[in-house]
Amino acid sequence: MPAADPWASQSRGARSGVARQEHLREHNLSVALAHVLDAREPPSRAELAAVTGLARPSVTSLVEQLIRGGMVRELLPRPAQRAGRPAVPLAPARGTFAGIGMEVNVDYLGLRAVDLAGTVLAERVEAGDQRTRSPEQTLDRLAELVAGVLGRLVGQGVRVVGTSLALPGLVDAGTGPLRVAPNLGWRDVDVVGRLVQHPALAELPPDLANEAKLAALAEARVRRGSPQPSFVYVSGEVGIGGAVVLGGELFRGQHGWSGEIGHVVVDPCMPGGPRLGTLEARAGQEAMLRVAGLPDGAPVHRLVAACAAGDTRALAAVAGAGRALGIALSGVVHVVDVDQVVLGGTFGQLYGYVRDEVARALDELVITAPWSPVTVGAARAGEFPAMTGGALAALRRLVQQPSAWLDRSTTTTTTTTTTVATAGTAAGGPA
Repeated sequence: MPAADPWASQSRGARSGVARQEHLREHNLSVALAHVLDAREPPSRAELAAVTGLARPSVTSLVEQLIRGGMVRELLPRPAQRAGRPAVPLAPARGTFAGIGMEVNVDYLGLRAVDLAGTVLAERVEAGDQRTRSPEQTLDRLAELVAGVLGRLVGQGVRVVGTSLALPGLVDAGTGPLRVAPNLGWRDVDVVGRLVQHPALAELPPDLANEAKLAALAEARVRRGSPQPSFVYVSGEVGIGGAVVLGGELFRGQHGWSGEIGHVVVDPCMPGGPRLGTLEARAGQEAMLRVAGLPDGAPVHRLVAACAAGDTRALAAVAGAGRALGIALSGVVHVVDVDQVVLGGTFGQLYGYVRDEVARALDELVITAPWSPVTVGAARAGEFPAMTGGALAALRRLVQQPSAWLDRSTTTTTTTTTTVATAGTAAGGPA
């Protein structure tokens, strides 16, 4: 099962397997690097040895390789708590490697480059209704944006590990094609085939995923810890997407199509047939605007402002959407057995007005609620989380096979072992 956090599953799962002798170096490098990247607080070499189960001399050798390769850096030593040498914390290197997360959505397209420390190195977001463009026009423009960012990153000495693309529709896992994106009007589009025709992406073909899944990946990264998080993520935009994270790992389903909560029927008796009774038809952004008496295509902040002003139509529209969302989520909770719901996108912006209705429906309809109440929270991964999640997914390639990048590294020891003034929170990743 693919990991929700691009390196967490390496740190947990890699230790449980038996590594063949010829793969031992790769295995141990991956384990050590994963733990440094995933740590809430920068670990020392001794702490790394304790948590991985690797011998201290082995950890010392592995860490030195990762430092020379530009993947890990040393921070200032901690004050000694006892006699002996002070511990030197380890943190992800900054500005050496990056993943690029791209996104095509109904009303914008863009990309974000993120390094191993979670720092955003570059970002481009271009507003515009992609429904007025053909798939080819949209993808060609996205490739142009990527080319400009790649040129800047290469000029700064950053090595791009890979790319991922978030799309608002059904995507065959990994390479596609995009089967259908109803709100874009796209169907059976060979997205990767089109993008790799451009020189900028010819050597960096993107992995494809639904935008809600990559957003959930970014959310899981923010919420990582012990135990690893389990939640249902809802991404509300023009459409409604979803994703399920179990124990820190993203559940994709057989084809990568899991989480299509927007197409769950919440009112099968709607005039016109069940399609008009889906969650998206009842609680999507356009439905809320229509019920609130706001113009089609109005930005969500207009709806937020109307609710804040006490507009009764707007408040009723959002409350009705929250009720429908809670009904749909109750079915998901019964099937996957999680006790946390995270609201992102439009629902995150309307959180203060939609949360209570969602929670009420869950409390009323989920049979296990008396023993394990379902909590409803707002997303924490920030703006454009699918781009962040895509960048994290791309960086996973390096974590899975660090020796491939170490062996061709041109980064010198003097530029990768520079000590910084404070430990900071670089290992926390993008927030």
